[in-house]
Amino acid sequence: MQRFENRVALVTGAGSGIGQATARRLAEEGAAVFCADLDLDAARATADSIGGGSVAHACDVSDEAQAEACVQACVDQLGSLYALVHMAGILRFERFHDTSAASWSQLMGINLNGTFFMNRAAIPHLKESGGSIVNASSTAGLAGLHWGAAYAASKGAVLALTRSIAVEYAKDGIRANCVCPGDIQTPMTRAPAMPDMPGREQLIRISSLDGPKGPEVVAGVIAMLASEDGRHINGEDIRVDGGTLS
Repeated sequence: MQRFENRVALVTGAGSGIGQATARRLAEEGAAVFCADLDLDAARATADSIGGGSVAHACDVSDEAQAEACVQACVDQLGSLYALVHMAGILRFERFHDTSAASWSQLMGINLNGTFFMNRAAIPHLKESGGSIVNASSTAGLAGLHWGAAYAASKGAVLALTRSIAVEYAKDGIRANCVCPGDIQTPMTRAPAMPDMPGREQLIRISSLDGPKGPEVVAGVIAMLASEDGRHINGEDIRVDGGTLS
């Protein structure tokens, strides 16, 4: 399939995990991909591996000026913007009553504020292209998460934000949807230390299928949502979790 031929996609978090898998999938389908990540070397590695005129860019999505500059750089260097795939985010486990204001603010700054900044900056360009947005929520945004209140709150907020964008900009030809991954093996899900606590296994919801999957399964859903195949899907959250919450 070449669903993104002659089209430009901006992917945040493109240096690893779901962002990287999505950048590769969209490039395979013909897109010129603007690979944005806090880690410029990781973004470059992704862009170099997929080729096709792809570009690497360093961006801290929690910084308003950097987010706006990232979108503008994409348009300046690649000529337009058809799809924003916003996958940048962090995950942290800690007891709610031990969560500091600084920890809460950092997580919200990246997961929620970053979504706000990137989506807001992209919308004027997406109005011109009739493009779409795919944001990263999580199964944690749909159900409670032990030791993950801040993360779950940020992802629930991303869901509400995305749905609001979807209804506000539908008549402008922009679609906005979320993916809600669960039971996906990525550097982000492997990295956080999990507290040693009674019922620790409840931190990991077990899939009803044959075990965890790699980020490419989420990338396939994102590609569908961002393409013409998803043209009548708007304001939706799609779980990609192997039935974890079923």
